[in-house]
Amino acid sequence: MKMFSGVRLVCMFILGITFMAETIFPQAQAFPSFDNHFLDKTLRIDYYHIGDAKDEIATLDQLYVQGIWAGSKKNLIDAFNLGRYYAKVFSQSGELLFSKGFDSYFGEYKTTNQALAGIKRAYHESILIPFPKAKVKFVLERRDRSHQLHPFFEYEIDPEDVGVIKESLPPGVEVLNLEKNGAPHDHVDIALVAEGYTIEEKAKALSDGKRAVKVLFSQEPYKSYRTRFNVYGVFRPSRESGCDEPRRGIYKHTSVQSSFNALGLERYLLTEDNKNLRDIAAHTPYDTLVIMINHDRYGGGGIYNSFCVFTADNIWWEYLLLHEFGHSFSGLADEYYTSTVAYNDFYPQGQEPLEPNITALLDPPVLKWRRWVSPGVPIPTPWGKDRYDAQDQEYQKIRSQLNRKISELKKQGKHAEAQKLEAEADQLSQKNAAAMDAFFTSNEFRNKVGAFEGAGYASQGLYRPMLDCLMFSKGTKPLCRVCEQAVIRIITHYSQ
Repeated sequence: MKMFSGVRLVCMFILGITFMAETIFPQAQAFPSFDNHFLDKTLRIDYYHIGDAKDEIATLDQLYVQGIWAGSKKNLIDAFNLGRYYAKVFSQSGELLFSKGFDSYFGEYKTTNQALAGIKRAYHESILIPFPKAKVKFVLERRDRSHQLHPFFEYEIDPEDVGVIKESLPPGVEVLNLEKNGAPHDHVDIALVAEGYTIEEKAKALSDGKRAVKVLFSQEPYKSYRTRFNVYGVFRPSRESGCDEPRRGIYKHTSVQSSFNALGLERYLLTEDNKNLRDIAAHTPYDTLVIMINHDRYGGGGIYNSFCVFTADNIWWEYLLLHEFGHSFSGLADEYYTSTVAYNDFYPQGQEPLEPNITALLDPPVLKWRRWVSPGVPIPTPWGKDRYDAQDQEYQKIRSQLNRKISELKKQGKHAEAQKLEAEADQLSQKNAAAMDAFFTSNEFRNKVGAFEGAGYASQGLYRPMLDCLMFSKGTKPLCRVCEQAVIRIITHYSQ
């Protein structure tokens, strides 16, 4: 893990705050008063997000009163301009009282082949807002291809409405303080939900949760900002261990019904059981959700301001946790581009991506991370891409073949043979990662900030800040400098 001197930490903090002030809050603005408009409680807004690639609508499900408000009482307005959607709350006079950008499972689905073919699907989603003292207007907005926001759902919320559910939380859930540093309002609150652990595996869930916390805070910048976090372990026993593996013919009854093969992608691991997930997580205040899966297969996923998922026993579990948390907590983009994904035109050509760590380089002199560019590094930055591509594409081909064979053997009940191939796949993955690390180490621009082509699932036309990063390749490695600053800005937002 990367270590930092005290001097560098101070400089990093000062530069981060300066960068935040210039780019996130470019002008002085008046913030709404929490105490004037809200009670110290949480209102959970559940709705269904329905549609395909062309059309989408939202319909209200239920409103729930939950515990204390976990978020900042000061930073009620989200000014990061991240996420393909925004939730906003307005007073009756039209004043913006609260906003939050986010991505969603539906937002990813709408880019798939099924959605492009006009197949409509419905996903259950939730937004948490501070509990209003008076009637407010709740609005959901979506972005068009040029990133402009447009309302597509509005609803007047009356806090006195008898339809607002105030019942007690469902039983059978335990909460443990894995990391407690202060009150929720000025700390980042993480709910770490254990999934696929039976009652007999409760001790394992606790042990896995503790080592996850240890790994998270071994990584910068979380390590330096550890005292700004609270982490709560949330446990509801599952009937069976593990999770669903549809292509392998394996289905398990678990707490939030997590499943591989999300959006048809072998390694993508998510849950569509949002309602149960939110009911379980409601037992503790939280700003962000992490789902820890009791499984040894490589898999995970992260959706900005929704949740992230990782398998706890895979050889790459530490990378999975940190990488997917980068997506869900800080809105960082995937920087890799050779692995198969389910999306089509995820980043439209000719548009600058919103995420802080990739760029279309439409105007090189005003590169979004220009203040971090290393002296003497050309923009764009040559890095031996052809050599990297040839090596990684060969690996991806072999990995895909192994995965297909493993799935076939699992469905046939030939578990011993499948385990041998799984061990072979792990060895291949480690060997490839070591070869890639050696390639990066020998590169003249390693540890330099520039604009390296290949990012955001695109081999051409999108660029990342550094040669390698936790958001680019597997392994025990740091976030790049640009990603670090993005994470610091989010931590600061929640902990003021």
